Amino acid sequence: MKKYVSLYVHIPFCVVKCKYCDFLSFDGESYGTMLRYVDCLCQEIKMYAPIVADYGVRSIFIGGGTPSLLDESLITNIMAFIRRYFHVEKNAEVTIEANPGTLRHQKLNGYKAAGINRISIGLQSCDDDMLKKLGRIHNFDQFVASYNAARRAGFQNINIDIMSGLPGQTIHTYVDTLSRVIEFGPEHISAYSLSIEEGTPFAKDPQILSELPPEMVDRRMYEITKQLLAAHGYDRYEFSNYAKPGYECKHNMVYWTGGEYIGFGIGASSYFQGKRFNNMRDIFKYIELMENLSDKFVEADNMELLYNDTTRTLRENVTNIYIDARMEEFMFLGLRMTCGVSREDFKERFNKDIYEVYGSVLNKYIGEGFMASEGDRIYLTDAGIDVSNVILADFLLDS
Repeated sequence: MKKYVSLYVHIPFCVVKCKYCDFLSFDGESYGTMLRYVDCLCQEIKMYAPIVADYGVRSIFIGGGTPSLLDESLITNIMAFIRRYFHVEKNAEVTIEANPGTLRHQKLNGYKAAGINRISIGLQSCDDDMLKKLGRIHNFDQFVASYNAARRAGFQNINIDIMSGLPGQTIHTYVDTLSRVIEFGPEHISAYSLSIEEGTPFAKDPQILSELPPEMVDRRMYEITKQLLAAHGYDRYEFSNYAKPGYECKHNMVYWTGGEYIGFGIGASSYFQGKRFNNMRDIFKYIELMENLSDKFVEADNMELLYNDTTRTLRENVTNIYIDARMEEFMFLGLRMTCGVSREDFKERFNKDIYEVYGSVLNKYIGEGFMASEGDRIYLTDAGIDVSNVILADFLLDS
């Protein structure tokens, strides 16, 4: 049976870092650093050549940071290296994240020519005052221009990101954003609730913290999101993700169903060949390592040995994923999807019936109405999703 792997490419550069963001990203880096970093990404991609010959690639996701900050020629170069060293399936989903204010026609046309067929635009809110508060670099009119430009460039699969639970946001202003986004008719909408992360400017600002909507209001926004999007033909297939039929994000589905993936670039996470790991987070150490690797490629007699030597330095937090951890992740991640998990899939992967392992937990929550079993699928009910953090913790196995 053919093996498949998905690819994530991390672009850590931003014009300005948003005030709520705790992702591994930087603003103010020089163009020279960006050029060197992209060259190093390409070397890392090339490094995998000796061990991925038997794998097909079904999805690629270029995320950040702000990938659309880079010149389209750099994105084109990354895609060329991926296609040279990996077997990208003909119908693979290829996504790039983009921020309004960094898109133009030339970039969009370059993305299309490079084989990118899905674009994810970070809007967050239609309220210009809210966008300023969040530290976004764009206004709503710039979003409109970017969205329309993407359509004119031929993109037929567009996601829009929006956020609820923002400081000073009311149900009325949130519904205004949601309704206006629906009018654009994107194929996919990601609707996330703001999470205040330690170390971010928001977490250190008492004024911002005092303006956060009460939990009851945030929950109401969540309920309205489900109702309004369902009424306009969007299926909720994961806690925070909605799509028109057939436009579910294939790349995210790989994560939630336990598929293999490789992450390129600083801090990028991978699950590959039974191991979970992430790359080093220091950009200059990464650049030094990969530039040295480029020199070694010329004289290497054994590329697989070179790959093994390099990954020992590049990778951090390498963990072998044994069967108990794999079963736990199967449940944690699979139950994020509204369709839940498959008994047959569990049996095929682990050679055990799901009730043999989790019978007491499943019977408890099905009996209480927080989970349901229908045919082959076991899933969280709406009531269960509301308390999912508590429920999912019960799927940890005793070591």
